[in-house]
Amino acid sequence: QVQLVESGGGLVQAGGSLRLSCAASGTTFSISNLAWYRQAPGKQRELVAAISYRGSTNYADSVKGRFTIFRDNAKNTVNLQMNSLKPEDTAVYYCNVASYWWGQGTQVTVSS
Repeated sequence: QVQLVESGGGLVQAGGSLRLSCAASGTTFSISNLAWYRQAPGKQRELVAAISYRGSTNYADSVKGRFTIFRDNAKNTVNLQMNSLKPEDTAVYYCNVASYWWGQGTQVTVSS
């Protein structure tokens, strides 16, 4: 049974930073592609950032230069460092493993 537990969401002012973390168990984490998605109210879920099992990364245009995804295979975690946050980053953020398993989501709210 794969379990993903997210943490690190919260309320922050525009220009601030947050770090999201997703801890995985029950999966071959080190050979899995990982990603963070987000879903704002009334909008579709969108890809924010992804990191392959080899470590290559890609980002949505809207977060390039502000967000960084990184993984720690020894701890089975994938993290999202979010800097220079904007109100439009407000959403529920979900981690994803191997394009299949999803976390429960963590709320990020950026006030103006």
